[in-house]
Amino acid sequence: MLSVHLRMLRQRTSISVDEQRAIEALVSEVRNVRADQAVIRAGETLTFSLLLLDGWTARTKDLASGDRQISELHISGDFVDLHGFMLKHLDHDLRAFTPCRLAVVPHERLERMLEKHPRLARIYWFLTNIDAAIHREWLLSLGQRSALSHMAHLFCEMCVRFDQIGMVEDGAYAFPLTQREVAECLGLTTVHANRMVQELRRRGLIELANRRVKILDHPRLEALAEFDPRYLYFDRREF
Repeated sequence: MLSVHLRMLRQRTSISVDEQRAIEALVSEVRNVRADQAVIRAGETLTFSLLLLDGWTARTKDLASGDRQISELHISGDFVDLHGFMLKHLDHDLRAFTPCRLAVVPHERLERMLEKHPRLARIYWFLTNIDAAIHREWLLSLGQRSALSHMAHLFCEMCVRFDQIGMVEDGAYAFPLTQREVAECLGLTTVHANRMVQELRRRGLIELANRRVKILDHPRLEALAEFDPRYLYFDRREF
């Protein structure tokens, strides 16, 4: 059930059989969530965290006007609100963008595991630090990158993250976001975001069809985005 999450961890470090069993014992149940549904709302008291088994979720914040900003995307294998273990409520919503399967991890189980396995505590602390690094990179994109460079950067980031869990085939990966959701990631209007997609297509950098994106020229797309994957910390290490 946690095969994708375990693969993601093992891309970065070793996980023993005993540690794997401890991780698998965290899950109390699996929940299915419909697309476009709030999984967690800002301010809700949390007694559990969620691990995404299948699908896409996003961290979002809304204004009274209805305008929304997406601050991070989560894919299969991600612990989508591990920081809720300490905070006990979120300052943002967690929304499902596709039908999702989510493993429920009660905080009491997580606490027991972290006390018994201090190395796993360091590993999961490391993952929350990567979330913070992604937020900083997205903030840089929102504030300083051009709209075209920002969109190119999003496609590059998701490709690298999907490749880590073995879900890139011939340069292509799932990309089920609507035009509005892409615009909310980039801080653009839907019309402007669509123009940027068309420009990337015109330059022969991507194909986008049937809810999949294919990167046609990685070096040129990465150069346009000024993409440096070091903020994702994929280098292997021991904890």
